[in-house]
Amino acid sequence: MRDIFSTPSDDGFPRGTDDNLELLKAWGGSTLAYAIFQTGADRLFSATFIQNLVIAAIVCGLAFVLHELAHRVVARSYGAEAHFIANNQWLLISIAISLAGIFIAAPGAVWHRGHLTLKQSGLIALAGPVTNLVLSIFFLLLLCLLVLVGIPLPMFVLITLIIGFKFNAWLGLFNMIPAGPFDGTKVLAWNWQVFAVTVTVGLFLAFVLNERMVINLLVSLRGM
Repeated sequence: MRDIFSTPSDDGFPRGTDDNLELLKAWGGSTLAYAIFQTGADRLFSATFIQNLVIAAIVCGLAFVLHELAHRVVARSYGAEAHFIANNQWLLISIAISLAGIFIAAPGAVWHRGHLTLKQSGLIALAGPVTNLVLSIFFLLLLCLLVLVGIPLPMFVLITLIIGFKFNAWLGLFNMIPAGPFDGTKVLAWNWQVFAVTVTVGLFLAFVLNERMVINLLVSLRGM
């Protein structure tokens, strides 16, 4: 998703950015905000917070970082100049408001420039949400596979896989909103069929496959 709160100055491109540092800041800030949101401000000095911090680093961190890396990889494959730039202000704000039980993530965005066709621009935008939807399916399939082969799952692993499945489904679908700076705007402008299929997959993963259905599926697999 494009950063809806600020736009880096144009001289940020020729000056260059340390993408690794920028991504690390986005990963760390998003992880901390989500862990606080999941735990609650009154339980930050507990073992639960440490557990949620690890889960957030695996799930939330990977979801955002791989989403942005996908944008960058596809943009650069078309010869565009692309850099990830963290939004320091909103990373701090997201951490602060998570103390109030609200999670809003605006870790930053990949900014690119170059001569791109409408299709190329659409594919660059599509890469992020599709990455999240693929991650969602991966977490779900891994969960089903582990249950099917009868491997005992510690509660930590079970929670991580379920959150990984749902969080990525929601993030992928959210970024397909066809308005403003969201990825869905450029995808729809390029190809409405691709937009429709992607949104349909996101809706299925986020809404149809709810937690109860997933639990029932796991119980059925365990009983086989």
